[in-house]
Amino acid sequence: MLWVNLWRQTLTYSLLQSPNPQIPNTMTLCNCNPFLSKTPIFSLPFHPTTKTQLPISSLCCSVNPSSVPDPNPSTNCSNSDTNNGGGGPKNKLSDQSSWEAKDSEGNDYLYRLGKEADNMNIAVGARAGLVDDLFVGKFLGRDSDIVFDYRQKVTRSFQYLQGDYYIAPLFMDKVVCHIAKNYLAHLLNTKVPLILGIWGGKGQGKSFQTELIFQAMGVEPVIMSAGELESERAGEPGKLIRDRYRTASQVVQNQGKMSCLMINDIDAGLGRFGNTQMTVNNQIVVGTLMNLCDNPTRVSIGQDWRESDITNRIPIIVTGNDLSTIYAPLIRDGRMEKFYWQPNHEDIINIVYRMYEKDGMSRDEVVSIVDTFPNQALDFYGALRSRTYDRSISKWVEDIGGVQSLGDKLLKRRKNDNLPVFTPPKQTIEALFESGHSLLKEQQLIMETKLSKEYMKNMDD
Repeated sequence: MLWVNLWRQTLTYSLLQSPNPQIPNTMTLCNCNPFLSKTPIFSLPFHPTTKTQLPISSLCCSVNPSSVPDPNPSTNCSNSDTNNGGGGPKNKLSDQSSWEAKDSEGNDYLYRLGKEADNMNIAVGARAGLVDDLFVGKFLGRDSDIVFDYRQKVTRSFQYLQGDYYIAPLFMDKVVCHIAKNYLAHLLNTKVPLILGIWGGKGQGKSFQTELIFQAMGVEPVIMSAGELESERAGEPGKLIRDRYRTASQVVQNQGKMSCLMINDIDAGLGRFGNTQMTVNNQIVVGTLMNLCDNPTRVSIGQDWRESDITNRIPIIVTGNDLSTIYAPLIRDGRMEKFYWQPNHEDIINIVYRMYEKDGMSRDEVVSIVDTFPNQALDFYGALRSRTYDRSISKWVEDIGGVQSLGDKLLKRRKNDNLPVFTPPKQTIEALFESGHSLLKEQQLIMETKLSKEYMKNMDD
């Protein structure tokens, strides 16, 4: 503090002629203490046109009149080439700094870092705590992008799977073994296929059994459907698969949970039936899956490659009804492991019994139902139970006022109003037999009637 006071006492501002004849119109800051010599310390220039004194903030700039900035409060000093006499090199932050280093193409480090960035997401809205509250807004809440959380949640959780379901041991062994092998692939001295293709008849519970296994193992998968394998824009489905694959990798890296990529009904999106046309997106999707199998840790979604961009190996599970309709090099043994799922009689009884156990059905009654309707898919026995609800639902509609007031009761009730109580029917073996015969009759009508032949008389058999 004593030094500051001494400095204030010994230094005063005075307008003197500059000792340097080449720098006119300057305000010289001199040492005017009588005990010290009158030696100019530094000069404050005047603006050459307005003759106004420049602010103190311009002291860091050169006193050359050609480089005198405009006397504007927003004027800031910069390390431009003109500050060094017009021909000098640009000042660097540090001789050891890499921020201004140039690569072989003349681009600096920050430009290259942004171009190689992994995060290609541009759907991030104003987030509380990350931007000033002035720009976040209060009328939409703390987050102005109200669907941000929904868009970012592409993984699947299985809270809706409530109850004790049966998982076939053979099915579970195959899925668990495939997932474990892929997570241990770097430790195994063997080639591990990245894709597991589960195929079989319709309605045999391939997707449902897989989800039950995910829930039991604590796997948080990314699930796609065949409807996402086509787009009006060429290349979009292939990029989507790579993006979902990297998302599953981020689940492993950031959350410490096992994850995988699952594609349901892949033959419906990639299969070729008869004279169906192969599109560009079909080819790109097939090529993308083949490339993932060959390079599971190097996946790009548009950014430039860099050595440190290593993706976790993520197992892929696909389901379908007929894998023979898919491009053969994709389903070869080195890339895809095939598993044909056809539940045997014991598996069907165990699965159906767990389905009806909550209704009070005994195991012997379930065996009689399965034996009465043989050669049916698993979803047939679920449809039996659903069909028995029809009469109870019709009675419930009549109790609430009929079909005329159904819409008002369901959609226009007040917030605190509850729907009339629905009493589920008691499941009996007689009602299930009746529903089963009704479903069989409908199946036979579809196979025998074939109204399409009546509409197209000239169609060949």
